[in-house]
Amino acid sequence: MTILIEKDDMNTHIGNKNFARSAISLAILISLACGAQAQQAQNNRTNPPAGSGIANERSFPQIASGKWTGARLADGQPDVQGHWSNTIANHNNFTDPQGGIINDPNRRSRPTTPREERAPSRVSDPPDGQVPFQPWAAAKVKEFQEYFNNPIKPEYIEPLARCAPGGAIKSYYWHGFEIRQFPGYVVILFNSGTRIIPISDKPHLPENIKLWMGDSRGRWEGNTLVVDVANNNGKALFGRSGEFHGPNARITERYIFDTSNKRFNYVATVTDPEVYTRPFTVTIPARRWTADDKPNGWHFETRLANHDGKERILERDERICTENNGGFGIVATGGRR
Repeated sequence: MTILIEKDDMNTHIGNKNFARSAISLAILISLACGAQAQQAQNNRTNPPAGSGIANERSFPQIASGKWTGARLADGQPDVQGHWSNTIANHNNFTDPQGGIINDPNRRSRPTTPREERAPSRVSDPPDGQVPFQPWAAAKVKEFQEYFNNPIKPEYIEPLARCAPGGAIKSYYWHGFEIRQFPGYVVILFNSGTRIIPISDKPHLPENIKLWMGDSRGRWEGNTLVVDVANNNGKALFGRSGEFHGPNARITERYIFDTSNKRFNYVATVTDPEVYTRPFTVTIPARRWTADDKPNGWHFETRLANHDGKERILERDERICTENNGGFGIVATGGRR
């Protein structure tokens, strides 16, 4: 039997074979790419790369207080100037930093990993990782969580959505920040406000003057900046999970810098007998960001200055907040972001 194949049929046959081979090759490439992407995603969860958005470490090194061996400024302060950011998560959840917003109706944003595979609570003492609230205060937090996504009262609205400062604690995990130092002062430029910390033992402001960031007095003990924070107004929250302190809280902060000056741990003890059954401690790890890192819209929001010299000078834009801005919190219109 003789089979006749027209030229056009032959071209079609050959074309179909080539197409099939190309399709198989493409499928193999896609499979390899997906496998590589999955592996990279796993690597990123363990060691988030610079420039990758909100990096999430699941653990971090402890840093001991001790002698400072790095550079010093003219007034004797350890030189810790530069751009910094926390390494765990944003302010969605205070005691489960990578656990997402409590009662969040958007299921896609909820974590899929078991609790033990996520970062520890920011509360490092008590050991259970929970804020030791008095019963009335714990009930107030639960009420905030219930109505956070449907704020029927102003008190249920995230303060950042109303352009308020982040407060003395939450500011350290609401975007990156810059530390600048001047003779006798440490100044911290946050995304939502500024702190001026005098290196001084002068008395605090009168008790009737209350501030979002409190009134600070600092001193250096080796590699550790110790700051006493009084005059807090009690209006800032610790996160979208609603934890808070009162207007008479006292905060003792310890900024413990490692010898490489590439990381520090913020360790703060909050004392407020009107709200808590005992003092508790917050630990927030932070790392330095430099001109070698890529700006990423969260940890490192900078640009290179335009100037005639060759030095790479980083600039921060002023952050402008508009009330009801979803990017700063949950807005007051049915929880839409």
